[in-house]
Order: sequence, then structure tokens, then C-alpha cells
Amino acid sequence: MKTGLRWTKSLPLASRLFFSHLVVMIVGIISLVIMSKVSSPRFFVLHLERLESERIDLINIRTDLVQGFETAWQRSTLWSVIVGTTAAGGLSYWVSRRIMQRLNEMEQITQKFATGQMNARLPLSDIPELNRLGASFNRMAASLEGVEVRRRELIGDMTHELRTPLTVVRGYLEELADGAIEASPEIYRRLAKETKRLERLVNDLQELSKAEAGYLPINIQPVNLRPLLESLVERFSDQLLEDGPVLYLECPSLLPPVLADIDRTEQVLVNLLGNAVRYTSEGTITVRAWIAASQLWIAVIDTGIGIAAENLPHVFERFWRADQSRARHSGGTGIGLTISRRLIELQAGQIQVESTLGVGSMFRFCLPLA
Repeated sequence: MKTGLRWTKSLPLASRLFFSHLVVMIVGIISLVIMSKVSSPRFFVLHLERLESERIDLINIRTDLVQGFETAWQRSTLWSVIVGTTAAGGLSYWVSRRIMQRLNEMEQITQKFATGQMNARLPLSDIPELNRLGASFNRMAASLEGVEVRRRELIGDMTHELRTPLTVVRGYLEELADGAIEASPEIYRRLAKETKRLERLVNDLQELSKAEAGYLPINIQPVNLRPLLESLVERFSDQLLEDGPVLYLECPSLLPPVLADIDRTEQVLVNLLGNAVRYTSEGTITVRAWIAASQLWIAVIDTGIGIAAENLPHVFERFWRADQSRARHSGGTGIGLTISRRLIELQAGQIQVESTLGVGSMFRFCLPLA
């Protein structure tokens, strides 16, 4: 018995479907034959007895009638078995072929995925269950393709960004080794600056990869952001020069609690304030908070160099800079705003930007009220 089960399990799915249908059909036919063989002659004999009770003389032909009935029954049963077996077998084969065709297509698609063809998709099916499975497979394929595209873009961007500080460091080290320049505290400070930039870039890349993959831990809870805003304004005010911009806080004395992660919100505000300080040499930097449509809005407004209108759609793209040289000299990595947007989205908010070249910029984001 166990040997027979192992043999059945080793068969392809199409063969198992066919044999299962065939077994059901055979059991049905055997049941039909047995029941008919037992009951049909008896019912026919009872019918003859009823006719005789109505004074119809069947005594001379009764035996011939019974034998004729049995012969007709046997022939009709034989042809029924032949026709039924052929029809059931053909239908089972057709159904199994349809199912196996879809499964074979899925196998071929997965093999294409394994070879790197991420754009392969399953066609729609008229079998509802297989159609739902195909739709789920296509959603998974699209998600994997998106992950692969982002991975390639990230590797390309990372290679491009790492090349500049590494080239600078290598240049200084080669000149020091060849004696082209003399070692001095200024040279060491430049090398330290580039290595710090490399460290910041690697940390930001790690943070960005976690954010895009959805692996960043987010602790959403009701929080009051007023103390955080006051603390950040005080901290950044100490960093501003006397002839630099003035930092203001415009916020109601009582703010309603919001559903947010206090640490991630602070990370976003530090990035926005850092950018404002970096690109605003004079004037004002204002941190403003207000309530609108069951949301708390927070804006960082500066009177800095601003961003051209054609560049605004690209502000939150990673490694994008309106001025390709300014952020490198000032220490930015070019992915802080990308991380900030993702952090706000993970907290069910949104972030926006308005800017005019030479006038200033306003970055604002919202968080839901608790």
C-alpha cells in the first residue's frame, strides 16, 4: 500500500489529476452497474407481474422478455461505459492540461527571474483561482523589479558620490608620499574633513537603504513637539555667527499632541534647519508651527539663496543638487532630504517645498493630530 502511495506521489500533477478523475469515474460506473444489476431485473419482473394481474397473458413469452431485457440492458450499459469513459477521460485530460499550462508558465517566469529578467509577467487566466494567483505573482514581480531598480540606482549613485572624497584623499596621500607637498596641520585637516564626509555619506546611505526598504523602526505615539522646537531653535542659534541670519520660533504656546516618532521628527527638523543655516548667509530663519485640517504643520523658512522653479521637482531625489559643487564644499551628502521625506511618510505625513531663486525657501511638513 505504501509503495503504491509513493508511486502516485512521484507522478506529475497532470497525471495525478487525470488518474483522480478516472478513479472517480470508475467508482461511479461500478456503483451504477452493481445497483442496476441487482435492482433492474427485479423491477422488470414486478412490472410483468402487474401486467399479468391485469389479465394480460404473458406466460408464454415471459422468459423471452426477461432475457431480451437483460441483453438490451447489458448492451446499453457497455456502450454507456465506453462513451462515458471516453468523454470523462478527454475532459480530465483537457482540464489537467489547462491547469498545467498555467503552472508551467509560472515556472518559466520564475526561471526568467532567476536569470535577471525582472520585467517578465504572467498573462491573465480565465480560471478565477489561477487568475488571482497570477495577479499576486505579478504584484510580487513588480515589487521585486522596483527593489532591483532602486538597488542599481543606489549603487550607481553611491559609487559616484564616494569617488570624489576618495580621489581627494588619494591625491593628498600620493603627493605626501612623493614629497610634492610637505606635511602640515592644514593638510591633515583637509584629510580629516574628507574622511568625515565619507563617514557621513556611509551613515546616510545606510539610513536611506533602511528607509526605502521599510526597515526603519518607527515608534508612533502622542507627543508634544513644542519643547523639541524650542530646544532646536536654541541649539542652532548658538551656531550662528553674529553677522549671520537670525533664528526665530513662531509657535502657539500650547500645541496639541500629534501622532509621531519624536526621534525621527527631530532628525527631519535637524536636517531642514541644517540646510537653512548652510545656505542662508544673512536675513532670517523662521521655524513656524500651525494647525490646519486636523494636522500640525511645521515649516522652516529662510531668506537664503533659494532654488530655481525648474529644480523644485527634483529636490527630494537622492544625491540631487541644484548646484553640483556647493553641497560638496559645504559638507552635505545630497540625501538628507530624501531620508526626511521617507521618515515623514512613515509617520503618515507629507513634506512640501516652496522656493524662489535668490529670495529664500520654505520646507514644511505635517503630522496627524493625536
